[in-house]
Amino acid sequence: MSDQVLIQFRADRKLKQDVTEIYESLGMDLPTALRMFMSMSRMRRGIPFEVAVPENAEITPQEKTVTHADALEAFERLRADAADLPEMTLDEINAEIAAARAERKRNKT
Repeated sequence: MSDQVLIQFRADRKLKQDVTEIYESLGMDLPTALRMFMSMSRMRRGIPFEVAVPENAEITPQEKTVTHADALEAFERLRADAADLPEMTLDEINAEIAAARAERKRNKT
């Protein structure tokens, strides 16, 4: 058997419950179904089914596609928020990065 890794992710409780029931009715558990999805993704070198929004589907604001104008507006807001921040020299930036790396290294041991 090859090396195995643990994969964790968050999902909506109701969604998990619904798909677990579907897979159990097919005679498999959720981890088996997810492994099948991953195997098919590898075989097809992509998502193993068509991914599209049905023409009559309503899209919630959370699912809205970000347009170029939306992205530009968000960028301009971030730029305005950052305008009040003090400028840093390259040496100060590098020192901050080195300190963060050193801290991370200390926390690993």
